[in-house]
Amino acid sequence: MKKVYIFIFTMVLFAGSIFSAQAQTPYKNGIGVSAGNMQALTFKTFGGNHFAFQLDLGTKIVETNGRFSKHLNFEGLDFWTLELNPNFMFEGHFAKGLYGFVGLGASIGYCWSGVAYSNWIGFPVVREDLGKCGANGIFGMEYKFNAPVALQFDFRPGYGCLFAEHVDIHYFDWSVNLGVRYTF
Repeated sequence: MKKVYIFIFTMVLFAGSIFSAQAQTPYKNGIGVSAGNMQALTFKTFGGNHFAFQLDLGTKIVETNGRFSKHLNFEGLDFWTLELNPNFMFEGHFAKGLYGFVGLGASIGYCWSGVAYSNWIGFPVVREDLGKCGANGIFGMEYKFNAPVALQFDFRPGYGCLFAEHVDIHYFDWSVNLGVRYTF
């Protein structure tokens, strides 16, 4: 366990040494949209020279390929999610206008899908409503233009869980997004 802590501490020092020690925040606040695996409204604010908080509210599709619930087969079914995704990030300056970031986040939300069950009258559609929670990492690049506009590209690998009384689906939750923000 001690080796794990030493490894994590070394990686944090290494990541910190990549970024310039005299970096300033590119802006105080930004609001915009992102598109990709998750379409979202996004807000980002800086709490210090290197620390940022980003909050996304958006939708995406979760595919349940090869996953089963406790009592029902949801293999090959897609769910729509509406989720809130807060992320805490360490951000540093690479070059003029170019910033890199790395951090951690969580997601909580609601998801739904229409499920067709076979019975003696055919295939009636029954709506399935589930909760969604998860944890993710976030890393990427951001470019701040001379105008009050910032462009962000990020990758968010993580863990997701869809749950209800009779459903418990765990999956690799990921997202690749491109966002644009008005900065102020």
